[in-house]
Amino acid sequence: MSGRVVLLTGLTRSIGIGYAIAQRLLADGATVFASGWQPHDEEMPWGADLAPIDDFPKDRFHYVEADLAIAETAADLVTATIERFGAIDCVVANHARSSSESMGDVSVEELDKCWATNTRASLLLAKALGEQRGEARPGGRVVFFTSGQHQGPMANEIAYSLSKGAILSMTLSVSDFLADDGITVNCINPGPVDTGYAKGVAHEQVRSGFPAGRWGQPRDVANLVAWLLTDDAAWITGQIINSTGGWRGASAPIDMATRFDGGSAPVDD
Repeated sequence: MSGRVVLLTGLTRSIGIGYAIAQRLLADGATVFASGWQPHDEEMPWGADLAPIDDFPKDRFHYVEADLAIAETAADLVTATIERFGAIDCVVANHARSSSESMGDVSVEELDKCWATNTRASLLLAKALGEQRGEARPGGRVVFFTSGQHQGPMANEIAYSLSKGAILSMTLSVSDFLADDGITVNCINPGPVDTGYAKGVAHEQVRSGFPAGRWGQPRDVANLVAWLLTDDAAWITGQIINSTGGWRGASAPIDMATRFDGGSAPVDD
């Protein structure tokens, strides 16, 4: 991992997955160019909470605000990473737009926003990595994120679940396209992760569904991401990895919008 340059999206909240990934990658010696988008969190029930990044090593870490709903942003972030650190090896597309509209009330605007932010931006990040990375550096990696919509319905998060399902579906095709460039592409379903969206009885209901007796933690996701970026994972590509701790809490994935405190969950970061 030491020496690799990683573009990480979705670093916003201090208890989020993105922050845990940044901490782990920096601890492993990687260089991290990170982005986040606080206006999205400001719209959500949990609110904005910029992760504490002042203590990160300034020679190996840089943060920018970037709206991935804008089509040009993905390629701009890859370019900015190269300009800042001289190279790019990996993209960890951890960002997402959350949404809590059912099929009955979903708007065209929300469908378009989730598609643009979640699906299109992830694809364009991978495309830009292939185009701009250069041929001399080994160890190219892309890590996408999906949710549990392939394991059961998410009826009250239809725009979000459709856009995340598309990421799952495109993983194999993107991995094949980038394989000749020496870039592996994999997709993680992290399952229920304790990023602060469930409280009280709801929190206990989810906890009791894990064989280990605890929620998934952001560090669990970070550990898997870190491994996928190493040489040890060079033979793994085109895979959907359900890293859910054996969660048996329900036959369908958690419906964030209706089961837990009335708000969609910060599952992206």
